[in-house]
Amino acid sequence: MIANNLVLIPGAGGVGRTVFEHLRAQDVPVRFMVRREDERAAELRALGAEVVIGDLTRPETVAAALQGVARMYFAMRVSPDHLLAATVVASVAREYGKLEALVGLSQMTVSEMTATSTEESHQQRLHWLAEEVLNWSGLPVVHIRPTAFLDTPLFTAMAARSIQENGTIALPFGTGRTSPVAVDDVARAVATVLRDPAQHIGQVYELTGPRSVDMTELAAEFSRALGRPVSYVDMPPERWEAQLPKLGMPPHLEQHVATMAQLHRDNRYDRTTDGVERVTGIPAQSIEAFVAARRDFYLG
Repeated sequence: MIANNLVLIPGAGGVGRTVFEHLRAQDVPVRFMVRREDERAAELRALGAEVVIGDLTRPETVAAALQGVARMYFAMRVSPDHLLAATVVASVAREYGKLEALVGLSQMTVSEMTATSTEESHQQRLHWLAEEVLNWSGLPVVHIRPTAFLDTPLFTAMAARSIQENGTIALPFGTGRTSPVAVDDVARAVATVLRDPAQHIGQVYELTGPRSVDMTELAAEFSRALGRPVSYVDMPPERWEAQLPKLGMPPHLEQHVATMAQLHRDNRYDRTTDGVERVTGIPAQSIEAFVAARRDFYLG
């Protein structure tokens, strides 16, 4: 391993964990910053990562975690602290860090936002502001903007439950189209940039799946992948949103998910890019391929 290639990844799960798997395959050293010692931290150490305890909203722990780090991946789960964390990371990295690259995970919705737009969720506004802060910092920044994830519960746990119950995917997306992207494809793009960041500094990469589909077409891809009929049921938004509190979502996440559904109904997710292939050289995987690889999960 080359010591000056050390990458800092916050959190033990999500996209960052998959980024680590791709970097580990290329012998790129990784340091995780996690909030607590637990089984996941122990597992990461067993896989060869360095693990330190810290919090993106606490400057002193960010400064300690950045010691000796050349490249950082900035991301966190949907949280009202997203902008605070971005501001802490930017300010600490400027004063204490020696970063060659800061790769930030944002959202593709940002590409359609303005300083005064109001249709987006609070989380999406935080991503827009966080990008501004990172740009103002003068750090060597790369923004990664994925669209909706194929791995989100909307297309995984919730879809699996309704497919097993009655062969349907029930969402309040109306006739809106979407081009969801797999976490693994996003992680491959992030890892590619972190391995050799020089050519990517200052770039914004928008990542989608290979084509945009409406919900009937999405259900057809599920049908082909699973070898059984799957149809789309367009749920009334109010009825669907009433189910969200039962899933144990905090209010911030609940508002974000409900707004994503509204933006789908407004056809704001109808876009495709070749960003995954341009960055990694390999096209993004299709909905059908993603579902087929998880056939047992969806069929139960």
